[in-house]
Amino acid sequence: MALSTLSDVADGEFKRKETTFRNFISSQPGAEFPPENGRYHLYISYACPWASRCYAFMKLKGLEDAIGLTVVKPMWERTKEGDDHFGWVFAKTEDEVPGAQRDPINGVTSIRALYDLANPDYTGRYTVPVLWDKEKKTIVNNESSEITKMFNFEFNNFAKHPDVNLYPAHLKSNIEQVNSWTYNSINNGVYRCGFATKQKPYEEAFAELFAALDRCEDILSKQRYIAGNELTEADVRLFVTLVRFDQVYYVHFKCNKRLIHQYPNLFNYTKDIYQTPSIADTVNMFHIKQHYYRSHPSINPHGIVPVGPIVDFTTKHDRDRFK
Repeated sequence: MALSTLSDVADGEFKRKETTFRNFISSQPGAEFPPENGRYHLYISYACPWASRCYAFMKLKGLEDAIGLTVVKPMWERTKEGDDHFGWVFAKTEDEVPGAQRDPINGVTSIRALYDLANPDYTGRYTVPVLWDKEKKTIVNNESSEITKMFNFEFNNFAKHPDVNLYPAHLKSNIEQVNSWTYNSINNGVYRCGFATKQKPYEEAFAELFAALDRCEDILSKQRYIAGNELTEADVRLFVTLVRFDQVYYVHFKCNKRLIHQYPNLFNYTKDIYQTPSIADTVNMFHIKQHYYRSHPSINPHGIVPVGPIVDFTTKHDRDRFK
């Protein structure tokens, strides 16, 4: 999910709207959208943390050969001639922007056009991720928390790593409990800071954010992962915000009390997740910085992209001290 306008700001406070395409791929008999090899396609932006968590699940499960992937350009552009909407667009050529691609499925120029294909009367927000059904030519789902569960459970027959389970039953209650406070205070908390238009809601979101980061630091002083001692959905959800924090959110969203690399446990934890096989492939800092600093003129009107800080997530971490 990504913000396309400031229409989600009310009374100075950023309030994220719900996604609208909520169908589910299921192996149950008679399901409208059954899991099939090669039938579905995922559209993402490397910049968007919600889309990136879906890509992380694809990589961890080994679904690259079963589900297609297309990456949009990092910077928002006008999505329709004569219209004021700026949003996600596809590359015009394969070498226009490194890492960005043309749409190989429908040949459209923007994510907005995919929504129009799926529902010509659609009037909501044109967000990523988008999980597309090539057979029915429609959007199955655009809610990342549901797409990740589909990838975790429904495609094991086609997965290279079917035994990977990021939502294990014995940790389900822990995962949900962690997700409940990390989402509002950290994942969405940085946005609540960045897009606040009044001082009070900004300061409230700021206080919640750093209280939650302190809570994470304490938890991670006692166990390797945020919901227990194995990698789960909760870690992927937290990681996508942490990996963007020092280079984007600290400056761009005014989350400037403390950098992640100043938290011993959180920074080593972030490096641990980054160094998990395939996760580094889902992090493209060029796309991340180009998007945030050049697509929000209300925050950064001149679109200047900071050179630093340079954060190395490949150095040795200490998380293997937890057995």
